[in-house]
Amino acid sequence: MAKLYFRYGTMNSGKSIEVLRTAHNYEEQGKKVLLFTPAVDNRYGVGTVASRIGMQKKAIIIDDHMDMVSLAAKEKPNCIIIDEAQFLRKDQIMQLTEIVDDLNIPVIAYGLRADFMGQLFEGSYQLLALADKIEEIKTVCWFCDKKAIMNMRCEDGRPVFTGEQIQIGGNESYLPVCRKCYSAKRKAQG
Repeated sequence: MAKLYFRYGTMNSGKSIEVLRTAHNYEEQGKKVLLFTPAVDNRYGVGTVASRIGMQKKAIIIDDHMDMVSLAAKEKPNCIIIDEAQFLRKDQIMQLTEIVDDLNIPVIAYGLRADFMGQLFEGSYQLLALADKIEEIKTVCWFCDKKAIMNMRCEDGRPVFTGEQIQIGGNESYLPVCRKCYSAKRKAQG
């Protein structure tokens, strides 16, 4: 019985390396994987899943016109893996549920739970509501040894608490932090 998995974590928790590792494990066994990434994530080039440690792999681009259900029905993969799933829309998450429920293909979606203001992304909201299994990928706070649960956006090394929800970036733009350190930095800015 196929399931929809949502594996979430903060920035720098190793989500993309997990995506690449999971795809590799399937492929090493001679199994077919469809690897997807949203078009909006262009940090390493559109259609590329890359880890900060240097590993990367080409992926199918999810744009406004992508019909993942038809592609899955045609390709018949053993598994579908999604990187940066927080950027998906509700209708795209519904496509993933259709792939699991109607085509009996497991889907593993990786992404952030919330943005730099602590607000859920649309894709994450839908995955938290609809996933059969939800798993956290953990990392530690940049400033202390507690578990990081939030993403702190920074500009020129300073925390930022307002702005557009989506701003593509890596270590230069975001730090994984615990709620206590996030709150302390926010209070310090007044």
